[in-house]
Amino acid sequence: MIGKGIEAGKSSGDITQHAEILAVKDALANGHGDLLSQAVMFSTHEPCLMCSYLIRHHRIPKIVFAVSVPFVGGQSSDFKILETETVPKWGQKPSIESGILKEECERLNQAFTAYLLQQKK
Repeated sequence: MIGKGIEAGKSSGDITQHAEILAVKDALANGHGDLLSQAVMFSTHEPCLMCSYLIRHHRIPKIVFAVSVPFVGGQSSDFKILETETVPKWGQKPSIESGILKEECERLNQAFTAYLLQQKK
């Protein structure tokens, strides 16, 4: 593992604190920026448009996630940042595996949402 991140966008109120962004920042802070182009990124959710741009910028070649995010996902939305090959600097699109441990990740998401609701009370 060259970097890790835990979702903090909702809990911190800072939308840039997505797990994928934090994982890449951690890899960079650990001196592993040169390994990102050989890495596999694992995530509970499909990377959003913002995270997908980051993935393409660093040329991460493989993405594995459980739950799709249809309106803002980098693969399943109308804005297919993870699939396009029209941006010359991005090179080849990453391979993508989805639906991995989907039920388990959906349960984690439900627990996290319930936790956030409790914190607001």
